[in-house]
Amino acid sequence: MATPLSDTPLSPLKTVAVVGLGTMGTGIAEVLARAGREVIGIDISEAVAAQAVTALEASTARGVQRGRCTEQERADVLARFRTFTDLQAAADADLVIEVTPESYDIKQQVFRALDTIVRPETILATGTNALSVTRLAADSAHPERVLGLHFFNPAPAMKLVEVVSSVLTAPGAVAAVTDLALELGKEPVAVGDRPGFVADGLLFGYLNQAAAMYEAKYASREDIDAAMKLGCGLPMGPLALLDLIGVDTARTVLEAMYAESHDRLHAPAPILKQLSEAGLTGRKSGRGFYSYEAPGSAAVVRDALTPLEGAALVEGRTIRSVGVAGSGTMASGIAEVFAKAGYEVVLAARSEEKAQAAKARIGKSLSRSVDKGRMTAEAAAQTLERITPAGSYDAFADVDLALEAVAEDLEIKQQLFATFDKVCKPGAILATTTSSLPVVACARATSRPQDVIGMHFFNPAPAMKLVEVVRTVLTEDDVHATVREVCAKIRKHPVDCGDRAGFIVNALLFPYLNNAIKMVQEHYASLDDIDAAMKLGGGYPMGPFELLDVVGLDVSLAIEKVLHREFRDPGLAPAPLLEHLVAAGCLGRKTGRGFREYARR
Repeated sequence: MATPLSDTPLSPLKTVAVVGLGTMGTGIAEVLARAGREVIGIDISEAVAAQAVTALEASTARGVQRGRCTEQERADVLARFRTFTDLQAAADADLVIEVTPESYDIKQQVFRALDTIVRPETILATGTNALSVTRLAADSAHPERVLGLHFFNPAPAMKLVEVVSSVLTAPGAVAAVTDLALELGKEPVAVGDRPGFVADGLLFGYLNQAAAMYEAKYASREDIDAAMKLGCGLPMGPLALLDLIGVDTARTVLEAMYAESHDRLHAPAPILKQLSEAGLTGRKSGRGFYSYEAPGSAAVVRDALTPLEGAALVEGRTIRSVGVAGSGTMASGIAEVFAKAGYEVVLAARSEEKAQAAKARIGKSLSRSVDKGRMTAEAAAQTLERITPAGSYDAFADVDLALEAVAEDLEIKQQLFATFDKVCKPGAILATTTSSLPVVACARATSRPQDVIGMHFFNPAPAMKLVEVVRTVLTEDDVHATVREVCAKIRKHPVDCGDRAGFIVNALLFPYLNNAIKMVQEHYASLDDIDAAMKLGGGYPMGPFELLDVVGLDVSLAIEKVLHREFRDPGLAPAPLLEHLVAAGCLGRKTGRGFREYARR
């Protein structure tokens, strides 16, 4: 028997009912009303329905103030939004979007009731981000008309809409809501039915790991959040984002993801349960990972965990001159940063020629800054004068801080630290810029492991604000204090972390990238859809595959292997597709081909 949706063209979706007028439901209603749709808002609470009207009035008033719409347009939008407390109001809707709490019982109750109210051809969409659309559809009298329509919060601002089909969904229904999403000015991404879909499927695993990292007292909440914002260009840190989403909501999503994947990375961190059950659900309750001015407020206030500003407990050592070992992009970038901050810099490489070439690269970088008006020609010349190139590490005899930025190879670094130990004066601080190797292994190559610390800069060093300061179990307190002071003087933001694989940023970033590769490997979604979903739905400056190709697939694979070896978690095992591409020599932009192909320069 043919279904109404599978073989007949659908009329445009002119009247849309939104069931559930919380923050998300109200946002979706606003988007629809602004786009000229008749919107029927339904909520069992009269007070909540009234709040939705008030919110729309306030939002459209701001629109008039900012010149985004006229008073007449505002009046038209408000006239198109009517609220009710009875589902019967949805009888004439062409599309019903349910945005009720994340509970099968509640959602199934709504769908069963709608079956007896709406026309057979009416499309029913669930706004779930954690529950099975297939399970909800199977319980409906017309499963072919049920699909998922997952907006992102705040709905008026966020461009992404995930259109979720079950195996039962009719193509006509998918086409109709996809067209609607485009007319609303959104970017629809078609995905299959699995918990979290694309964006939340990748995002919540990352958030969960950040919560576990904090719970293990590996790093403070402030440092975890600053590291991901400054190191990855994210609009919010993961713990602040968990507070915004709702700790209880995150726990529900992760429970649903774990039930399907049995991946330990999706097993909710115990702290999420503790906070949820204590009612500390984030911004909405006034307290979660952070404390807020009031329930619903975004203003963070001091609490017992807030670090004291400028409270250095130990006096640091005096640093006047810095030695940078290496001649690559990172070494020259770090040398530039220190020279700009007024330090005398010795830039040493394996040969005089390599050191001179690295200094020349810095000269070009400074010239670009002058051309862009970021510094004067005089300041650039003075900066360059502070850099002394050297073809031997013997030139580090008088430096107060020796910092290596050579190849990411433990044997090479250990040999270099043994050299530092011989040539550097007593009391000099010895630092490694490693992103994945154990700092303590470098320290043990010296006779003074107490003077060794990690300073992980991010590329490009002159532009990136973050430095991960990595203490080993042997690092002296005054060495740590000194490096934090130095970071402030070179205008970098230091975050403290212990000596374990990946530190903060890579330990959170690379499992997320690996999970994106698994999605493609399993034919769940395309590269383009995943990249679009994370940029539009997660606020990432680059999609995971764009980023992998920039970083280099060989570098990414090496970091994945280090993480897997350190934590022994099966979920961290590198995706086979990544290993295959590396074996084939497809390493990303540098070879002209990685996940995508690039024009060769």
